[in-house]
Amino acid sequence: MGRTTRRTSRKRSKLAGRAIAASAAFILGGSGLVAVNVYANAEESPPSDVRSQNPIQGDGSQATTISCPDVGNQLPEVPQDARAEVDRRLAELDSQITQAYARFAEAENPEDQSAVLGPLEEQRRPAIDSIRTAIDRSGEAPENLDGMAPCTMRADDDGPPQGGTGQGEGQDQEPGQDQEPSQDQEPGEDQGQGQGQAGNGPEAGDFVDITSVRPNVHKPRNQRGASRGTFTTRCGTNENGKFNPDNVIVAPGVSNGAHHMHDYVGNQETDAFSSDQELAGGRTSCRNQGDKSTYYWPVLRLQNGNDEDDSDADGGGRDKNVGEIQTPDQVTLTFVGSPVGKVTAMPRFLRVITGDAKAFTNGDANANASFSCTGFENRQLKDKYPICPEGSKVVRTFNFQSCWDGRNTDSANHRTHVAFADPRSGRCPRGFRAVPQLVQRIVYDVPPGPGFAVDSFPEQLHKPVTDHGDFINVFDRKLMQRVAACINGNRRCS
Repeated sequence: MGRTTRRTSRKRSKLAGRAIAASAAFILGGSGLVAVNVYANAEESPPSDVRSQNPIQGDGSQATTISCPDVGNQLPEVPQDARAEVDRRLAELDSQITQAYARFAEAENPEDQSAVLGPLEEQRRPAIDSIRTAIDRSGEAPENLDGMAPCTMRADDDGPPQGGTGQGEGQDQEPGQDQEPSQDQEPGEDQGQGQGQAGNGPEAGDFVDITSVRPNVHKPRNQRGASRGTFTTRCGTNENGKFNPDNVIVAPGVSNGAHHMHDYVGNQETDAFSSDQELAGGRTSCRNQGDKSTYYWPVLRLQNGNDEDDSDADGGGRDKNVGEIQTPDQVTLTFVGSPVGKVTAMPRFLRVITGDAKAFTNGDANANASFSCTGFENRQLKDKYPICPEGSKVVRTFNFQSCWDGRNTDSANHRTHVAFADPRSGRCPRGFRAVPQLVQRIVYDVPPGPGFAVDSFPEQLHKPVTDHGDFINVFDRKLMQRVAACINGNRRCS
C-alpha cells in the first residue's frame, strides 16, 4: 500500500515562512489582476535583504540552479537483465543532484555554490560506471557516458538546450507568443526573486495573463475512416488523499524516486514497489472496476503559507516542495481515437510518460506541459503558468502519446516504445500503430494570480515546462477491447 499524506496540518513551517514574503511585482494589462511576487529567504524582509542572501541571483533577480546531463535519456536500449541495476543507479544520480542542490541553495556566495560541482562530479562517476558495467554484461553501453559526469550552473534566464518542439499533439504553438511582458511593466523592471529557498521558484516571469495569449491550438483534420469515438473513465479527483513521492515507472523499488509528491487516481496500491500482479489485484478509485490503471501527476500547491503535513517529509519540504496541496476540482480521463484510421487496443501494463520532469535543464525535446484556463482552452502554455481572469479556473492538460511500437510495454528510457502522431497529419511514425490516446484534463479552483506551482525536482525550480503525467494501463483486457471498439465505432462511451 502506498504511503499517503493527508491535509491535516495548517501550521506554518520555517521553510514555508521563507516562501511567502510577498510584494506586488507587476500588474497585468487588460485583466486588472495584480500579480504577487514571492521572495526567497526573505523572512518577510524587503527585496534588498533577499539579494544580500542570494548574491548569485544579482540585481536581475535571476535564479540559478545545478544542471546535470540526464543519463537516462541516453539509454534507449538496456538489456532486460540489467534494467533493475540501471534503474537503481539512475535514481541514485537523482538523489545526488538533490543533495548537492540542497548544499548549493544554502551556500552564501557564488564561490561556495560553484564548489558544489566538483564533489558532485566525483559522486556521479561511480554510479555512471556501474550503469556502463551493468549494460556491458549483456550488451554495449553508449560511448558518451563518461562525458556525462560533470554538471554546470544554470541561470534562470539562460536559453534551454536546443531540442525538439516538445509540443505534443494539438499544441502547435507559435514561438515566443507566450513571452510578452505585462503592458504595465517598464522595460528592465525588476521581476523579483523566485519563491522558496534560494530562489527555488517559481518567479513572476513564470506566469502570464492568459488573455494576452493568442489562440494556438491546431489539430489534424479527421480523414475518411477516422476513429472519432471516445471512452471516458471516471476515477475521482484523489479525494482519498493518496500521495507519495515514488515513481514506479522510472524508479521502481526506490522510495522517493521522484523527489516531488504525486497525486494518484485509479489504482490505490501504486507505490515504488508495486508489481504488475499487485496492480492487477489492487483496489481502484475508478467507477468502472475493470479499470485498475494508475494515473499520477505532480501535485499543485497553493503557496499561501499553509503547510501540508509533508513539510518535513521526502517529496515535500525536504525536497523544497512547500505549500498547501490542492485537490483538483475536476479530473477528466478520456481516451480518443486517430484522425486517420482505427485504433488498436493497448496492451495490458503499457507504461507511458508524457512530458519531462527535468525539462528546465534538459531542454524541451520531451516537454509536453499544457496549461490554460477554463474558457480559454484554445490557448495552451508550455513554459508558463496561466493567470486566469476572475471566475476562470486553472487547467492542466496532458495529451499522451498515441502510437505504440506493437511489441514493448516499456523501454529503457521509458519513451521509445511509444510516440506522438505527427501534429500535422495525425499519422503514427513508420512501424508504430495507433492506440487509444489518453487525454487527461485537471482543473483547479485557485485564487487569481501567481500563487501556485506544481511540484518538481528541487533543481528544476518548479518551472511549468517540467509538468508531466504518468500512466500504467491496467484495464481488464475485455474492457480495453470495448474501449477500442467504442472509439472505432464513433461512439461516446464510459
